[in-house]
Amino acid sequence: MNDTTSQKSSSSPPSSPPSAKGRPRKISLYEKHKKIYIRPVQGWWATWRWVFVWGTQLVFFGLPWLQWNERQAILFHLVERKFYLFGMVLWPQDVFYLTVLLIISAYALFLFTAVAGRLFCGYACPQTVYTEIFMWIEHKLEGDRTAQIKLDTGPRDVRRLRLKITKHGLWLLFSLWAGFTLVGYFTPIRELLANAGTFSFGGAELFWIFFYAGFTYLMAGFMREQVCKYMCPYARFQSVMFDPDTLIVTYDKERGEPRGVRRKNADNSGLGDCVDCNICYQVCPTGIDIRNGLQYECIGCGACIDGCDEVMGRLGLSKGLVRYTSENALAGKHGRTGLASHILRPRILLYMTLLAIVIGAAIWSLATRVPLRVDLIRDRSILAREVEGRIENLYIMRVMNISEAPRQFSIRVSGIEGIALVSDAQVTTAAAENHEATVSVRVPPDAAKKGVYKIFFEIVAEDDPKVAVREKTTFIMP
Repeated sequence: MNDTTSQKSSSSPPSSPPSAKGRPRKISLYEKHKKIYIRPVQGWWATWRWVFVWGTQLVFFGLPWLQWNERQAILFHLVERKFYLFGMVLWPQDVFYLTVLLIISAYALFLFTAVAGRLFCGYACPQTVYTEIFMWIEHKLEGDRTAQIKLDTGPRDVRRLRLKITKHGLWLLFSLWAGFTLVGYFTPIRELLANAGTFSFGGAELFWIFFYAGFTYLMAGFMREQVCKYMCPYARFQSVMFDPDTLIVTYDKERGEPRGVRRKNADNSGLGDCVDCNICYQVCPTGIDIRNGLQYECIGCGACIDGCDEVMGRLGLSKGLVRYTSENALAGKHGRTGLASHILRPRILLYMTLLAIVIGAAIWSLATRVPLRVDLIRDRSILAREVEGRIENLYIMRVMNISEAPRQFSIRVSGIEGIALVSDAQVTTAAAENHEATVSVRVPPDAAKKGVYKIFFEIVAEDDPKVAVREKTTFIMP
């Protein structure tokens, strides 16, 4: 029935029975990979898959070309060590926000998985999205499932060679475009496009373009379901996030069994609704049979639901033999009206609360973020010295203007009686730039005894007193 079969192996390898000539016969413990030919399907879930394909790719390929304040709207400029996010500029000191983003992503993944299983895998995972695009190209060129099987098992003639070369050429072009776009998030994409005319990329740029393109071509064109089944760690630990109230793609055995072909002018009263057409298997991108129960290879894409509903509709039977539901709902522990209430269970409410707290804290932090950073380091070459009858300490100050407008800042110092700033008390910085200078501070010799004292630098924007930073350091009295 299936194009692929699974071999069972115990913890110890089975003994090899001798051959007719008395020599041991080799038995492979690993299944040989066979290409899965996917049958195209249409329906509610297929439509939503393509909505996510278009949505994710429009965002991925479109954002690097969007301009903001005469620069790229989203640019992670590694050379300048600045991340531009529309009107916001993040510096290496803002790595805290990357941690927050990872926490939000983790909690969102936990929430979606606990509610409805592998939604991310089935609709938004890059592996799924790129595989859908590659399969669409394959179907347009080689035809449907039957035509592809016939082409691959037929003679190696000129037509087959032409179709294969065209298909792989389009795959490679799309992969290179994806690699070029990825690098465009780290190098200004318009500069990258200008360099493409003369192929004058930098070494790192060239490496990452071909690296990402190569893996896209390999995984979406050849490995496909093997990535989901053997390489993706999410498939292995998803079970710990499932519970009996998690919505999953499920086959209704009570309604479908015993399965069998319905025949005209025959007594079909003893049969279930499943007509054993195998369409649910033929449309599955990972090549599993959902009628065997929930399997870790299932990515929750809903293709089997669309395929089964199409058959049920043609036969005049009610849809939903394969559907999104929970184990408890399938077992009749709560009706359809109780399903929604069981989705909002304590576990889900906890995830939602934690996610809301983290997102709220991140938004508040960004909204109240002062667009000014100051790094203050003591000049280690000269700890303290006497200049013109006063004690002098030197500091290296870096003022980082993280706003999108040029600014002038005033510098003040306090903490010891008579302390004064000898160097320039004003600093001018361009938009999203920093200014580094050596700052000299002097104190009368009788202002304090020998020792180390705390002093404070205040850096205030002249056009907005709210943009201010107070930095603490030390002053050494010899």
